[in-house]
Amino acid sequence: MIRSNPPSTPRAVRVWLFCVAALIFVTLIVGGATRLTESGLSITEWKPVTGIVPPLTTAAWQAEFEKYRATPQYRELNRGMSLEQFKTIYWWEYAHRALARLVGAAFLLPLLWFLWRGDIPPPLRNRLWGIFAAGAVLGAVGWWMVASGLADRTSVSQYRLAFHLTLACAIYAAIIWTARRLMPGPEDETAPRLQRSAVALMMLVLCQIYLGALVAGLDAGMTFNTWPLIDGAVIPAAERLWFETPLWRNFFENSLTVQFTHRMTAYAIWVLAVLHAFDAWRSALDHVRKYALGLAIVVTAQAALGIVTLMSVSPLPLALAHQALAVIVLTTAVVHAARVVPQHHGAAIPVGAHTR
Repeated sequence: MIRSNPPSTPRAVRVWLFCVAALIFVTLIVGGATRLTESGLSITEWKPVTGIVPPLTTAAWQAEFEKYRATPQYRELNRGMSLEQFKTIYWWEYAHRALARLVGAAFLLPLLWFLWRGDIPPPLRNRLWGIFAAGAVLGAVGWWMVASGLADRTSVSQYRLAFHLTLACAIYAAIIWTARRLMPGPEDETAPRLQRSAVALMMLVLCQIYLGALVAGLDAGMTFNTWPLIDGAVIPAAERLWFETPLWRNFFENSLTVQFTHRMTAYAIWVLAVLHAFDAWRSALDHVRKYALGLAIVVTAQAALGIVTLMSVSPLPLALAHQALAVIVLTTAVVHAARVVPQHHGAAIPVGAHTR
């Protein structure tokens, strides 16, 4: 079978999308560092426009510090923190928010330029506006997440943290997918079973990122630091896994259950990635073999890094590397799926030539 490729598109559009994705990658890493340094609650207000200006005077810094000193995190965990120590955590959160604003501008302004030039027709236009809208929602979700830690908690809600990170990664994946689909693909169509397993891996990786965020939000990586056993067994005792009521709360609030689910999903992804690579190597085209093998390799590396991070009780450098590699695994899975899934005539994105 012959795969239908999208018509020629200006290379600048693809480069722009990949550059935005790179900015999002950096933002995700800085966001991870912000969480790991417990800096995310240092800015207690949401000012989407005027917030771009940081404190510039001693009085302004002192005012920001006083707002932070009113939070439960300061009163219960950081009492006695100096102004200079506060500045350190403030700059992490400020950098994360500034990068988020930069991503928004880097997406919107070139989008308007390409629309004016006529480089982006309606099908692609609608998709890109949808991605931009999702990014705007992500900003609001970010504040919703921060607000959860300003009243009655010393940290943000794990529910909101997981939603925030997963939405950010989904937007990142959508941009990578769109950019890759604008590039010419191979002429021969990949076997349907390989298409299905590639898409399944992509979706499972995104789900695993959600589970990893729950682990992070509960500090579940700071407990049960043994492998391959967890809580002294391969499968923990039922009364330890399911003591929360109603039952569903264990999947989100029980540290043991959350970590166990994260481990089991990692095993499932690794097995599927290896089987997918073997299947591709046995029956697929050369480019599919290479990408499937590459995906299996990065999944294996991520699993190994996760084990080392867990057994080391999640030191900051390893925990941050684990998050960064998770995004790299997602990138590899998205690029691979975008290559093997055919662009049918009804699904291809036609991008016309310049009209101006």
